Amino acid sequence: MARTTDTSRRMGCLLARHQALHDPEREPRNRLRWLAELRRWQARRLEASFDRFLRDPRRRPAAQFFLSDVYNDRDFSRRDADIARVLPMMQKLLPGPLLGTVADAIELGVLTQAFDLRMAQCLHRLAPRRQRLDRALYAQAYRECGLPRLRARQIDLIGGVGLGLGRAVRMPGIRTLLKFSRGPARAAGLSELQGFLERGFVAFGELGDVREFIAEIELDERTVSERLFAGHPAPCPEPD
Repeated sequence: MARTTDTSRRMGCLLARHQALHDPEREPRNRLRWLAELRRWQARRLEASFDRFLRDPRRRPAAQFFLSDVYNDRDFSRRDADIARVLPMMQKLLPGPLLGTVADAIELGVLTQAFDLRMAQCLHRLAPRRQRLDRALYAQAYRECGLPRLRARQIDLIGGVGLGLGRAVRMPGIRTLLKFSRGPARAAGLSELQGFLERGFVAFGELGDVREFIAEIELDERTVSERLFAGHPAPCPEPD
């Protein structure tokens, strides 16, 4: 019970931080024109890195879930607003490990937004007149923004969300709980949260060896990060 309460408290703090980071009044960097271009480029970079997963029928659903729901340029504010509204109920209904996975997903969103704002500000300084991002400029901004330990934490969270959903798929009763909560969630305006959980369960239910899949993603992303910090001439695929 204490651990669940701690997770709930952590989620409350993360949701407040998430709201503050996305509020253009409190965080003016949300208005920087580089922010949308950065997110577009990163989404395409990740899709290029996931090419082998997307070509594998068994792993494609999980890869697509990562691209659409975990680590991409999608706006997760509605999902996280849903969580804020039903946090007390979630604490009662969801098993502690699944609650922790949802908290990891929110923390990943918070950290990613913080990095994106930092990168957009750096790009605004480095290339105020340029319109499009390329690999060389991205790498320069990535290095100047620094914070390698927080970048490593970001990758840890990517793995944590994937492994958490993989474990949750095998928990007895979770699928039934999601099925019966579909109608009430829609009626209560919680469709974003419900959709996130359902898509994750479907994707990871078809995957098979979750640990192998997540280990490959983590290795790829750590390699890209290390190359970016080291100034490697080709640290990652160049998006189309």
